[in-house]
Amino acid sequence: ASGTASRKVFPSAEAAVADIRDGATLLVGGFGLTGVPDHLLAAIRRQGASDLTVVSSNVGTDARGLGVLFQGRRISKMIASYVGENDLFEAQFLGGEIDVELVPMGTLAERMRAAGA
Repeated sequence: ASGTASRKVFPSAEAAVADIRDGATLLVGGFGLTGVPDHLLAAIRRQGASDLTVVSSNVGTDARGLGVLFQGRRISKMIASYVGENDLFEAQFLGGEIDVELVPMGTLAERMRAAGA
């Protein structure tokens, strides 16, 4: 890592995601399509990291939220509570391209809280 991760404010979305490497695990906030870091997700897609494990409440839609990473086939494992409105995710899951762990939302929130403790 270049050491930029210790900074609290980055000059751009690209700078914020520069240290994300293939195989990383990402915790992505938002609920539905509200509060989703769309600019950061687009920057991750442009940056090129792949084989990502993503933890989020949902998988977004084809064009919003995590959909931009599914477009680029960047996610290899998804841990989520709701996966119902993204056709790209569905096709990749049914095609055996993505491992999925469905977790009730309360349990997902508690696992994240415990991991940060």
